[in-house]
Amino acid sequence: NVEAILGQLLALGLQADILFVDDSSPDGTGELLDQLASAHPNVTVQHRPGKMGIGSAHMHGIAWAYEQGYTQLVTMDCDFTHSPEYIHQFIKLGETADIVVGSRYLQEGSLSTWNAKRRTLTHLGHWATNFFLGVPYDATGGYRLYRLDRVSRYFLNTVQSRGYSFFFESLFILHLNHYRIAEVPTNLPARTYGHSKMRLSDAFNSLSQLVHLFLGKAINPERFEIVEPFHQDEATAKGLIDPQGWNDYWSRNDSKQAHLIYDLIAAFYRRFIIRPSLNKFILGNFEPESVLMHAGCGSGQVDRDIGQKFSIMALDISPVALGMYKKSNRSVKKLIHGSIFDIPLEAESIDGIHNLGVMEHFTEKEIADILGEFHRVLKPHGRIVLFWPPKLGLTVMVLKFVHFILNRVLKKNVQLHPAEITHVVSKKHAAAILNKSGFALKDYSFGIGDLFTHAIVVGEKVEYIKTNPRTAQ
Repeated sequence: NVEAILGQLLALGLQADILFVDDSSPDGTGELLDQLASAHPNVTVQHRPGKMGIGSAHMHGIAWAYEQGYTQLVTMDCDFTHSPEYIHQFIKLGETADIVVGSRYLQEGSLSTWNAKRRTLTHLGHWATNFFLGVPYDATGGYRLYRLDRVSRYFLNTVQSRGYSFFFESLFILHLNHYRIAEVPTNLPARTYGHSKMRLSDAFNSLSQLVHLFLGKAINPERFEIVEPFHQDEATAKGLIDPQGWNDYWSRNDSKQAHLIYDLIAAFYRRFIIRPSLNKFILGNFEPESVLMHAGCGSGQVDRDIGQKFSIMALDISPVALGMYKKSNRSVKKLIHGSIFDIPLEAESIDGIHNLGVMEHFTEKEIADILGEFHRVLKPHGRIVLFWPPKLGLTVMVLKFVHFILNRVLKKNVQLHPAEITHVVSKKHAAAILNKSGFALKDYSFGIGDLFTHAIVVGEKVEYIKTNPRTAQ
């Protein structure tokens, strides 16, 4: 059918180039496409190594169009489910709209030739995306026009789905970011060539992703903002080592149920439990407008409130995390791609340092090195506020139990986050660790405020005092 669809596209008389994305079709389609590309200078073929998902194919084609500098892109299926006859209408509406969507619901009887099962599933999908995501358009179809000269290419960085749910997730994100969306009424015939490739597992994955987006919109809406990612300096990146795999952790982009659930719970926990507690301790230890550094900033969801009152710099070993932080905190003073073992700041240049869920991932010797670096960059009497999970903290015990179930019982081989090595045992333990690196313990809290998940350790920079261990104690 590629020869027939190409003939109809060429007959439209458009000043356009045509891209086919082929996922190593086993029926000879790839070879035929290469022949067509040789015969037509405006035809390009992109071969991929295997079936990587329909959403992935669309992302590949859209990214390619951006890279080639095109201003408009129409995406469509090649099985004649999407008739080329509507393309002129797409282009016309694209004069004022940013995205044009082919809609199966504006024209009465547009699905009349489909079987009852397919019609029911399609209408159910349309109702669900409208009800749960607030997207009033036909969000599950791939017949679209994108005004690439108006739509930020970084919307692709925000979309996580690689399968069928790419369609409703991408339109959901574009809708949330206030792009203008128009619709063309289309009449979809019964499939002319081939058969539907959607499996039952695809439907379940789409439902799971729909629920994930619905909850994510309520819990962590910043995740869906389209923002230019953090661009790392290659020279800086070469000198950084990430042995714990934090960039892989923040880059995680799969559909494993355990990861989806964990990410939602973590977002809820950061926003509604940890953020209020952090607000309390930062406001209680620093004057407004103080210059603070979030050392190991991660996604930065917890800094949303304090970012309005303090001048915050965010440091992380992961460039992906810094990009996420930028989404959550548009007012960030500076994003720093660096290591907490070697902070690229002048000595005595900042008022305070805070982090959450960082220190436990290191040995006590490494913690001493980290605190030594904190001591160097802090001004005299500067303070650190560390949210440090204790040995008997709620999240420590829950995660141990969850990992046991996932890996020992269900044999899933899932690691939800890098290993935790050093937990705080007591107030005395925290004071001893701080004292070795030139900090005096000013406050220690473990209680209901954050549901017994962290020991909150506040230290103040003092001069190193060389004494024997007994005197120091």
